[in-house]
Amino acid sequence: MKHQMKLQPDQFEKMREGSKTIEARLNDEKRQLLKVGDEIEFSLATDPEQKIETEVSELLQFATFQELYAAFPPEQYGRASREEYSAMYQYYSREDEQKQGVLAIRVRPFSMPESFHV
Repeated sequence: MKHQMKLQPDQFEKMREGSKTIEARLNDEKRQLLKVGDEIEFSLATDPEQKIETEVSELLQFATFQELYAAFPPEQYGRASREEYSAMYQYYSREDEQKQGVLAIRVRPFSMPESFHV
């Protein structure tokens, strides 16, 4: 199954360069449909024509963003420190976090066969 998600410019660039391999999201109804092996097409929030095609390699559930951020090196989820979990509250409420929990979505970019490179 193929899913679409948007990323802010700084996070999009980190994923494009390969340092960001985990996307942290609320474990809402849309994310509960994700399965290992599914495709996620990330588009740049400010320019939806720019896209990164990835495959879900692992899904890990946590109660809070703070727990998720403590579980991995910060560069894997596109941050400079583990204390930056509070940045997620500009997108999600603490109430929703408490009700639904959060999801660490580990992704890897699709590798294109040599014949497809332009």
